[in-house]
Amino acid sequence: MPNLDNQTTQLIFIAITALAVLMQAIILLAIYLAVRKAANSVREEVEDLRASVMPILSTTRNLITRVAPNIEVATADLVEITHSLRAQTAQMETAATEIVGRVRRQTNRLDKMFSGVLDSVDKAGAFVADAVSKPVRQISGLVASLKAIVESLRASAAAPAPHRTQEHREYPQGDRSRSDTDMFV
Repeated sequence: MPNLDNQTTQLIFIAITALAVLMQAIILLAIYLAVRKAANSVREEVEDLRASVMPILSTTRNLITRVAPNIEVATADLVEITHSLRAQTAQMETAATEIVGRVRRQTNRLDKMFSGVLDSVDKAGAFVADAVSKPVRQISGLVASLKAIVESLRASAAAPAPHRTQEHREYPQGDRSRSDTDMFV
């Protein structure tokens, strides 16, 4: 190999550096062209998007401009209806409370009236039962005592035989069905 001197070595390094710088310039130029092409493509897409979105935005803006007063009026009406409903609800609650109070008072009054009537009927029934049952018991006792007297008179008129006891007394044919308990008063 030939002897490389200092100049030759420098010339080789300069040539390599120049080649590297040239390659770097080519790569940068390719990147620049790719970025420029992408930027143009993005710009076109943005313009297409703007062209399609702007009519929608302007229509929406016009709609909001037209509808906003109606929404405000509807909101005010809704607030007014809400206040009216609250007032009417309060009135209905007051009326319902008053009606329930009146119904309660009338129910208590009717309860007292029915209780009074039923107590009077009970007292009248007890009075009538006492008034009727007392004389009936007295008459029943009088009839039983008369019956006992008549039976004892019949028995004494029939005079039993001396050799027979009270337990073996014979009764006339019609009196055999009666027992001693019928004569008890």
